[in-house]
Amino acid sequence: MKTIKKGLPFIGLSSAVLLTSPLVAAAEKDISSMDHSSMDMSDMDHSSMGMDHNSMDMSGMQGGEPPADARSPDYSNGVGYGEYGKPVMMGSLPTWGISVDDLGYQFEEDAVNFEIEGWYGDDSSRLRLRTEGHAATKDNKAIDSLSSLAYWQPLSIFWNSEAGAAYNTENDKAALMAGIVGTAPYFIETDARVYVYTDGQVQLDLGAEYEWRLGQHWVVIPEAGLTVFSKDDTDNNNTKGFNELETEVRLTYEMLSRQLSPYVGFSYETALSDTRDLRRQNNEDVDTSSVTVGVKFWF
Repeated sequence: MKTIKKGLPFIGLSSAVLLTSPLVAAAEKDISSMDHSSMDMSDMDHSSMGMDHNSMDMSGMQGGEPPADARSPDYSNGVGYGEYGKPVMMGSLPTWGISVDDLGYQFEEDAVNFEIEGWYGDDSSRLRLRTEGHAATKDNKAIDSLSSLAYWQPLSIFWNSEAGAAYNTENDKAALMAGIVGTAPYFIETDARVYVYTDGQVQLDLGAEYEWRLGQHWVVIPEAGLTVFSKDDTDNNNTKGFNELETEVRLTYEMLSRQLSPYVGFSYETALSDTRDLRRQNNEDVDTSSVTVGVKFWF
């Protein structure tokens, strides 16, 4: 293999012969010695060259007025969609979903907790039905739930708004509801909902949840909820101010494409402020804790 010296261009054999030919060198010398300034071209008749620009038909060339549908809003450029019809963006199609964030049994309370949400709509607006609460499995087997039907709409990239009507079976009252749900910094799922009841009572529910992923399937989920009331309601063991704090830590295992997650956890609930004294007077528990087992899923 021949080596080409660095810095010198490679020239083929035929090219080298042409460049070094005596005839080529002589021709270049004659051309360089020509005096172009002495050439008089003023007497030349350019019209005789047969190039009449006025008679040239350039209508077929690019330019001119475009067709009326050449720049259509749907980018079809005037071409039909055929038998399949006009394509639709997936984000604009209405769809639905159901999410069961909590369906578990508390051993100490002997009750089943639930938090279920269903929705229908698209990325810009949805109709959302939500219910949460617990159902006793002994004695009177009462079901205490707070359900709402609301209109959902995004506020920004990370936050969404809700507004609608709600009904609380614990106090047997209807309410107007408004809330903000989204993701706070550090990926903390946050929700804040206000309920204005027909008797003037105002309830504020605050919640926060974080998913700490241990691996591809194992996830630890700590969560906390706080309830606040605007005035006393002794009939339902509620006092003005902070009433109750609920916390829970769950260890979940995601399976079936992460749509099904059984879990085991530990929950703790405590009454706050004057609610503690009110519950003691009614011989009710002030602090409760329990092991929980359950499942969360969505489809």
